Amino acid sequence: MKLIFATHNQHKLQEIKLLLPKSIELVSLADVNFTEDIAETGSTLKDNALLKARYIYHRFHTNCFADDSGLEVEALNGEPGVYSARYAGLHKNDADNNQKLLTELKDKLNRNACFKTVIALIIDGKEYTFEGIIEGIILTEMKGIKGFGYDPLFQPNGYNKTFAEMSTEEKSKISHRGLAVNKLVDFLSANTH
Repeated sequence: MKLIFATHNQHKLQEIKLLLPKSIELVSLADVNFTEDIAETGSTLKDNALLKARYIYHRFHTNCFADDSGLEVEALNGEPGVYSARYAGLHKNDADNNQKLLTELKDKLNRNACFKTVIALIIDGKEYTFEGIIEGIILTEMKGIKGFGYDPLFQPNGYNKTFAEMSTEEKSKISHRGLAVNKLVDFLSANTH
């Protein structure tokens, strides 16, 4: 089965390719020559994932899925949440976002946080969603050079290292995206041939 993954993010693409069964041909937006950005105007991660999946499905008439992920920090009332990728501003990068997060948490004792991913899948016009959540804490300084986004600051509960200190394989097994993708894979395995 051919599935378009509605992302331009090569890190996400590699993480998900590791988890999908060989029977699924994963195609990226680059593979279908789609270079536009799809505006994420939803108020929740689920809204944004559905918005992107619907756009690609209607554009290419091909089964597809999209995801949206966010970091929710307790002491910041769930911020950055749906704005995780553009927390420090539209034209900022991961380093800027991490710096803003550290600044916002400077005097906070509660550093509890969770990463969430929602995947929206559209097969033959039917929509399904899958969610993955991992709890952890935000460190006071960045550690590790792997991964992307807030990975150098996020240490999952039960581990003594950040996502940025883990291999892609190790992170994929426990991450929010990995958990959501496992639900997607289970669904695809049970419902496709």
